[in-house]
Amino acid sequence: MSLEKPYLDVPGTTIFDAEQSRKGYWLNQFCMSLMKAENRERFKADQRKYLDEWPMTEEQKQAVLAADLNKAISLGGNIYFLAKLGATHGKSFQQMAGSMTGMTEEEYRDMMIKGGRSAEGNRVVGENGTAQAQNQPQGHGTGKLL
Repeated sequence: MSLEKPYLDVPGTTIFDAEQSRKGYWLNQFCMSLMKAENRERFKADQRKYLDEWPMTEEQKQAVLAADLNKAISLGGNIYFLAKLGATHGKSFQQMAGSMTGMTEEEYRDMMIKGGRSAEGNRVVGENGTAQAQNQPQGHGTGKLL
């Protein structure tokens, strides 16, 4: 039984629903493992070896290795679990969020201080707001965490 998902039309947003949760289960479990210092050390010592202990897809592993948070989210990652990955790399949540928008940390901070993105032009896919795919990346950042 397929559920109607009208929220799939929100630009620049992946909703973490039951389908995303199932898809990202092992990716998110890996991230949670980084809460333990010994696991963080093992991961930092040999990222690929540690990732291969988890039954994630190769695409998920590549997203982690590339520190591509947007890709990880599209593959079922939850930002609150992925924050453990960012912290393992010594990054703040603000740095993570900036990287996801293609902004530098400073550009992201300044945008948020000014009230964040406008909803104008960003309500549904196909408008011309700043969150629309055709207007990404927004800033001068790399789009990657590292």
